[in-house]
Amino acid sequence: MTGAEALDAALEPRPFFRGPLTNQRPRIVRTFGGDPWLVLAVAALVSLGLVMVFNVSYFPGGDDFGDPLHFFRKHVTSIGIGIVLCVVAMRIGSDQYRRLAYPLFGVAVLLMVAVLIPGIGSVRGGARRWLAFGPLTFQPSELAKFALVLFLARSLARQGERVRQLVRGVLPHCVVVACLAVLCLAEPDFGSTALSGVLLLLMLFAAGARPLHLGLFVGAAVPALLGLAIASPYRWRRLVSFLDCRQDALGDGFQLCQALIAFGSGGLSGVGLGQGQQKMYYLPAAHTDFIFSVIGEELGLVGAGLVLGLFAAVGARGFRIAARHPDDFGSLLAFGVTSLIVVQGVLNVAVALGMLPTKGLTLPFISYGGSAMMVSLAEVGVLLALARESG
Repeated sequence: MTGAEALDAALEPRPFFRGPLTNQRPRIVRTFGGDPWLVLAVAALVSLGLVMVFNVSYFPGGDDFGDPLHFFRKHVTSIGIGIVLCVVAMRIGSDQYRRLAYPLFGVAVLLMVAVLIPGIGSVRGGARRWLAFGPLTFQPSELAKFALVLFLARSLARQGERVRQLVRGVLPHCVVVACLAVLCLAEPDFGSTALSGVLLLLMLFAAGARPLHLGLFVGAAVPALLGLAIASPYRWRRLVSFLDCRQDALGDGFQLCQALIAFGSGGLSGVGLGQGQQKMYYLPAAHTDFIFSVIGEELGLVGAGLVLGLFAAVGARGFRIAARHPDDFGSLLAFGVTSLIVVQGVLNVAVALGMLPTKGLTLPFISYGGSAMMVSLAEVGVLLALARESG
């Protein structure tokens, strides 16, 4: 053997296996190959949420349940179930989602009705929003929001050019969303009601509805929501305290004032992970609706900006999938699911910053909340399935 041949033999790649498996390479299963950047952004948000839920819920879990890891264990369980749902969802094609749209929406509506029946729905904090299955609970409104997106995507795709007509294209969808909003308000869940209206507006716009018709919808919806707020004493107090929380800093404005104190204490770089004071029973719902305030206190503007940047990345990748999908239904579904995740995140952040009244919406992928976490991860699976189809 010449020197050149010996060099070529030395540089030749060795087989991964010997014997019967000679020259066989391990098969790399790219489970999340539809959009790896989307997966990385969501994984970063979920990882941050794990750290913050452990950080914030340690003392309440120990005091209220005798187990400092009570909330953390349930949060990990919901993430595990959510990952399984994500993998299942990403293996379903858009044609199957199209067939599931109406039946799933019907199931969601039935669950929303069931939660209002005494003895079936569970009451927490004066709201009847949960179905109990032994030690497990589920919030049907989380499923209903996704089912609404699925329903609107199929219905608007079928409408085609008729969506530009007020009577045949816009009004029927407004009626459907109004019926779902009534069920949400009966719980009561004002946040899901407002979110459903925003989703309808965005998806009608994406489907090609006339701006004039959308203006009429907004003109009718805003006075209706304001009337609902005025008609309910506790909602009106929230609205007034949102305008100036210092007027009732020890009452209805207490939560917002404590949230703003958390942001003010954090400054640019924060007081340090685990060093925050507001989570020590000063800020109510610190591990759920107002976890972004704790992030602002302990990680500062840098940490809060990172969270917003990750949500921007999720939005950019999701809307890219919507723009590239070859089918109208798939495109609308990707747009709706992305809007659901991003808009809910924006609303939660806006509430924590005092830009909107308190609505009771969690921060997707970060806040403690089993139903929201599982459904959000399943929605990511839907986006990954559509990304694989869009190429």
